[in-house]
Amino acid sequence: MRRALNIFAEALRRFNEDDGWAIASHIALSILTSLFPFLIVVTALAGLFGAKDLADEAANILLESWPEQVARPLGQEIHNVVAQSGGGLITAGIVLAVYFSTSAVEALRIALTRAYQLRERRSWWLLRLESALYVIVGAFGLLGLTFLVVLAPLIWRAGVKFAPAIAPLHDIVTWLRFGVAGVLLALPLVVAHKYLPPGRRAWREIVAGVAFTFAFSIGAGVAFGYYLAEFAANYVLTYAGLASVMIALLFLYTLGAIFIFGAELNAAIAHARAAAEPPEPAA
Repeated sequence: MRRALNIFAEALRRFNEDDGWAIASHIALSILTSLFPFLIVVTALAGLFGAKDLADEAANILLESWPEQVARPLGQEIHNVVAQSGGGLITAGIVLAVYFSTSAVEALRIALTRAYQLRERRSWWLLRLESALYVIVGAFGLLGLTFLVVLAPLIWRAGVKFAPAIAPLHDIVTWLRFGVAGVLLALPLVVAHKYLPPGRRAWREIVAGVAFTFAFSIGAGVAFGYYLAEFAANYVLTYAGLASVMIALLFLYTLGAIFIFGAELNAAIAHARAAAEPPEPAA
């Protein structure tokens, strides 16, 4: 227990020394400004397969774990963007949409690089290309998640209609579907910790931070919902028409701080392991 407390205290110290609060605000603003361009990319890709309605459902799934007070106003604006995005506009602006979407990826890269005390030596344009690839893969992944969560039950009912013998497997298929969806939600955390900063990290070097971020992000969403249920009126009085934007920024700021602390926790655990290893004997 003492060792665990020491590691936690070390992670907190590193978080403050690495300007964790300032980087968390950078992550929050970058995610908010990247959200709409990213969904334009999702809409464009969905349109290629003749399933533009999937983009609207994908936006709903993307905000599903957010508190209602945050998701509702953003969801309405996102719905307007998706509904009004015509094919010509998407074709002309797809490159810019991908580029602006990379801001969130770069913000996470900066946070992880600082937390792991690494130095980035790759060219900025190479990093942007890599971030653009992550954006496109993430868009495809979100569409796949939407297919699993929304359309799979329709396919299952059609399958049961033609093959009634598989009906008893409904519960198994349901748990499997949501299990895959959960993996797809946790996968970006693993990819970010392993591949965004310079170098490569083994699974055991990142599992603690990923688990911490995943669990505490869900907990933060629940707690933030209860908090807004009591004090949301204060934001309306203070920020008037900007209340929904400020609430979203505060929520993303909280998630950014949790993400950074998870990385600092990994770094603190690695430091503790290195200190506990016996020194190599002299030649």
